[in-house]
Amino acid sequence: MDFSSLSLVGIIQVIWINIILSGDNAVVIALACRGLPERQRLIGMVLGAGVAILLRVVFTLFVASLLDMPFLRLVGGLLLLWIAVKLITDDGHGGDEIKASDQLWYAVRTVAIADAVMSLDNVLAIAAVAKSNTAMLVIGLVISIPLIVAGASLIMKLLEKLPILVWAGAALLGWLAGDMMLHDPMTIKFLGSDFAHRLELPAEVVGAVLVLAIAYLLKRREAQAAA
Repeated sequence: MDFSSLSLVGIIQVIWINIILSGDNAVVIALACRGLPERQRLIGMVLGAGVAILLRVVFTLFVASLLDMPFLRLVGGLLLLWIAVKLITDDGHGGDEIKASDQLWYAVRTVAIADAVMSLDNVLAIAAVAKSNTAMLVIGLVISIPLIVAGASLIMKLLEKLPILVWAGAALLGWLAGDMMLHDPMTIKFLGSDFAHRLELPAEVVGAVLVLAIAYLLKRREAQAAA
């Protein structure tokens, strides 16, 4: 790493952009960790934020060039839809047969997968600021961890008071998934860039509605089976 060319302004820019881009990550962290035992929530949020930051670094340094690969966004969008549904249907309490440590690692794994998908686009803005200065990138992202944890903590408190926000958070992930799949190179090639641009809002709405509909049907079937 090159520490000689570190710039305080550059580090602050990386931190600021990462915080702006990490709103959806804070939502995922809060949703995934809401069912953890009280004493493990902070651990889960810190590990989740740490995974998010690590993936930001990895993607920015190595795989930003993969963004234009056909079908990558399509697959990522489908995976994000699945995660969104799981965050609703898994109420976070797996029963007495599930150990607390298993719940913790399940939550961290969920955060890791979701962030890997959502980081694909975000890394471009961060890379543009860092301008190949690895030290600036890493320092700025690491400093961002407590800010992301603070955001996740606030969202988790809101989820406890307003459980309906769990559905809203999952719908947000579905919204992002719809946008991601629409912007896959194969989708744009098939639809044309102009037509694809006009479909942005409908695709995002469909993604959000699809998550809510699937989650509702699964929860309803689960309730009927329990009855």
